[in-house]
Amino acid sequence: MNTDSSSAAPRGPLAGIRILDLTTVLLGPYATKFLGDLGADVIKIETITGEPRRHYGPARNPGMGCQFINLNRSKRAIAIDLKQAAGRDAFLRLVATADAVVHNSRAQAMARLRLDYESLRAVKPDIVYCGAVGFGRGGRYAARPAYDDVIQGLTALPSLLGRICGRPQFVPINLADRVCGVYLANAVLAALLHRVRSGEGQEVEVPMFETMAEFVLSEHIWEHSFEPPVDFKGEIRLFDRRPYATQDGYISLMASTDRQFRAFCDLIGRPQLKSDPRFENRTQRSRHLKEVYAITEEVLRTRTSAEWLALLDEADIPAAPLHTLESLLHDPHLDDVGLFEIRDHPTEGALRTMRLPLRFFGSRPHNARPSPHLGEHTEEVLREAGLSSQEIAALRDAGVITVPATTAAGAGEERGARR
Repeated sequence: MNTDSSSAAPRGPLAGIRILDLTTVLLGPYATKFLGDLGADVIKIETITGEPRRHYGPARNPGMGCQFINLNRSKRAIAIDLKQAAGRDAFLRLVATADAVVHNSRAQAMARLRLDYESLRAVKPDIVYCGAVGFGRGGRYAARPAYDDVIQGLTALPSLLGRICGRPQFVPINLADRVCGVYLANAVLAALLHRVRSGEGQEVEVPMFETMAEFVLSEHIWEHSFEPPVDFKGEIRLFDRRPYATQDGYISLMASTDRQFRAFCDLIGRPQLKSDPRFENRTQRSRHLKEVYAITEEVLRTRTSAEWLALLDEADIPAAPLHTLESLLHDPHLDDVGLFEIRDHPTEGALRTMRLPLRFFGSRPHNARPSPHLGEHTEEVLREAGLSSQEIAALRDAGVITVPATTAAGAGEERGARR
């Protein structure tokens, strides 16, 4: 059980960096959660009714669904209507205090709100302005909306799975959102580093389609790496990769190097395979993978998973059990390294969360801020931007901002407590 106070200032390599998070759904929040975990002061900017992801998945209370909780820890949150002039003006005063602004809206939407890069740079000349978009500017798709399914389809992932499954299938995870979220976080970090070195802010664009096209094709471009393409036939590459059946289940196994393959041949009692021309080195084996898979599959059916894993471990050949989602939660290595933590949320009770998987042995990150309620820190953050109590009250009375029923100070004390 983590018992550190959530009211403590974040620590870590990004401590002191303020990031205004205009993102919604998954891609952007996934990126900014990572930045918050590294110690940045991430301020989530929501509409006055909140973002739809608050209501997605299992929940104990309305507006605090599991996906929202998982994607928005380590952040503070304000709720403000940026379409109203008073809301935009208040946001610009907050921009003046920030190091970076992150969004995942189309460029034309940001321009309509007059929250494009040029507008914000006029307020904060060295601002880092990073936007995740579906398609990069200059291309014919630039104005189109995009979601994970659309980008997976455009980048051939369902077609690749179809070669295995017999029909096109989406990867059963929001892969494009999460991969592009990692790119988005790194883009923010690179632009911040450039600002440290040069004093200059800049605009950065992270287009989902181009990012995922590179992600997929860097693996599968194959003979088309050459112009014209080289004539290369007969190699199955990745399409026959699969777990192996044992007497009582499945395991994952990869005897990739020549040493590992020779050790595997000895282990299964077929030393003659070591001198077989089809398997004598990795290059030859890659041209005869169907045979390698067939031999491996035949042999592994003769023992239980536990027996094989013990033998393979002794021979130093990479292998592992095939987890389900349920068994993954109880993997003993993850317990050893403390990946899972049970934290008490002030209103949602005990939550199983996953710590930042990276380890820093100098500037160790720590951010205990729990996932926020809608508008939980609106007053607190606007005060930090220099707005007076009277100005904040006027915004509230005009319906420009949402604040919790308790005062900002009271909410801060309540949210920081541990049950």
